[in-house]
Amino acid sequence: MKNVMDTLRARDFIKQTVYEEELYDLLGRESVPFYIGFDPTADSLHVGHFMQLVAMRHMQDAGHKPIILIGGGTAMVGDPSGRTDMRAMMTKETIAHHVECFKRQMGRFLRFDGENAAIIVNNADWLLSLNYVDFLRDVGVHFSVNRMLTAECFKTRMERGLSFLEFNYMLMQAYDFYVLHEQYGCSLELGGDDQWSNILAGADLIRRKTAKPAYAMTFQLLTTSEGKKMGKTQKGAIWLDENKTSPYDFFQYWRNTDDADVEKCFKLLTFLPLDEIATLCAHRDERMNAAKERLAYELTKTVHGEEKAKAALEQARGAFGGDGAMPEVKISAATTILSALVETGLCKSNGEARRLIEQGGVTVDGVKVTAFDMPLPDGDFLLFKGKKVRVRVVRS
Repeated sequence: MKNVMDTLRARDFIKQTVYEEELYDLLGRESVPFYIGFDPTADSLHVGHFMQLVAMRHMQDAGHKPIILIGGGTAMVGDPSGRTDMRAMMTKETIAHHVECFKRQMGRFLRFDGENAAIIVNNADWLLSLNYVDFLRDVGVHFSVNRMLTAECFKTRMERGLSFLEFNYMLMQAYDFYVLHEQYGCSLELGGDDQWSNILAGADLIRRKTAKPAYAMTFQLLTTSEGKKMGKTQKGAIWLDENKTSPYDFFQYWRNTDDADVEKCFKLLTFLPLDEIATLCAHRDERMNAAKERLAYELTKTVHGEEKAKAALEQARGAFGGDGAMPEVKISAATTILSALVETGLCKSNGEARRLIEQGGVTVDGVKVTAFDMPLPDGDFLLFKGKKVRVRVVRS
């Protein structure tokens, strides 16, 4: 059986590990319970989470047991990693709602029955009832403040100010790993590379408290070739919930991937064989468009199902190739192009719509819009925003 570390390395997931030879031997020898944590800061997963779920699926397919840790407790504090400001505090009720949303979405990607079935746990179950003095004596005693302050997750916050509340986050995440080790035999934590310090702290805590092996592995972050985080647009994050990001918008995001990032996205986000990916990405010319379309289709199919992926593909071809049904949006109150841009959601505000028109970025039925108060055509019409957004506007 192929070692899952070989699979993850071949697909360019792995960024850092500890005790790598030991871990490689363990993963090739037996089924290993492992976990990834997800803080429920919104009511939907986004594409950054999706990459972690793909990694979990590779692990599960190789015979290892996924533990999904929902951070219902740690979300009460907020992770300072990768941030320059403090996260907004959420109520227990909001966090509980987000946890339920996550559970429903994750069921599409991992197996929750049969051999090495995935399980979902919530760290609120043990963190919210902790006695603080006992926690300091049992866990805090194993942490050096001097060493913690050298962690990358804290460095970026030192100039702006790091609250003591957030400073506790590393201890809480480390304790999560320890609890999962004691309750489920979990010996491996995975996550994005921005979590390296927190994950390492958990593995170290287990070794100190139990003298048993524990391991850490991080994955590269989902970024463009220019180092920018993927999954962000002018409208905001690319969500897995179709009510927040429609299947068509989801498809179009990946269809517009930069040529330099297509192969990386195939490897990290799809399950296509590597030789097929290499063939699709072999030519850096107009043939890359076919690879982008395939990438968008595969990802939309995985997240939203084959039927919606086919519909998004047909709509995209209709909008940009004249072959298929162009996506439709309905309006009821708009009387000018300016108000239509806002009602259809193509622009967030009148100000954004005005700027777009001033820049020559709007066309109606093939005619460039030059006036804010341009009246709407009679009946349905085609509305283009720039080169990449094309819709048919239907009066409701």
